[in-house]
Amino acid sequence: MTDQAMAPVLLYDGVCGICNRSVQSILRFDRRGTLRFAALESDFARAIIARHPELRDVDSMVFVDNPGRPDEHIDVRSAAALRVLSYLGGPFRLLLAARIIPAGLRDWLYDRFAAVRYRLGGRHDTCPLPGPGVRARFLDA
Repeated sequence: MTDQAMAPVLLYDGVCGICNRSVQSILRFDRRGTLRFAALESDFARAIIARHPELRDVDSMVFVDNPGRPDEHIDVRSAAALRVLSYLGGPFRLLLAARIIPAGLRDWLYDRFAAVRYRLGGRHDTCPLPGPGVRARFLDA
């Protein structure tokens, strides 16, 4: 299996303006260039959700390690955000101090923000297409 096939994948709300801007920021700061992306509305994400039924009603970011492998692992909501920070490394690692906040409280805060994300950042009718320079990192794009 190639490194690309085992590279982590971030599932995100493809119609959310804030989510799309966050993905663009991740792309800008990703020094490794291996993290891949898929909208929650994509066929790729639907396959992940089929393997993890607990994700069926999740409307959140999902960080997927080893996608499609027997040791596939998922992190959701605030844990997924922390995984992104860890993946990016560098100065972003300072924000990992948020791990001291109990997961229940972190997820509650995450959910409060998620509930207003469309009002704050807008909503697209469809998932915007990534630019040609990064399109290969988007699954089902």
